[in-house]
Amino acid sequence: QVHLVESGGGLVQAGGSLRLSCAASGSIFRIVAMGWYRQGPGEQRELVATINAGGGIDYADSVRGRFTISRDNAQNTVYLQMHSLKPEDTDVYYCNAYIYTTHTMWDNYWGQGTQVTVSS
Repeated sequence: QVHLVESGGGLVQAGGSLRLSCAASGSIFRIVAMGWYRQGPGEQRELVATINAGGGIDYADSVRGRFTISRDNAQNTVYLQMHSLKPEDTDVYYCNAYIYTTHTMWDNYWGQGTQVTVSS
């Protein structure tokens, strides 16, 4: 069993900053990649940023230059530092991870989501 626990969401004014954290715990053999997605009401979940075990990073065009993803491999934790927040960044943010629980078995896991609200 694997759990992803997010923290750091909240309410911030436009132009402000927030930092999200997501810690993976449980039967973890190896984490391939971790990342953040977001989803608004009635919308599809969309990629925000991902980081793989080798440090390769990908960002959505809408957040590139404002958000920074980083990872602490020893702590199985991924962070999302968000600067210059805009009202359109308001969404529920979900942590995601591809994790091997044994040498051959892997699955895709999701956190419970954390609300980010940016006021204008």
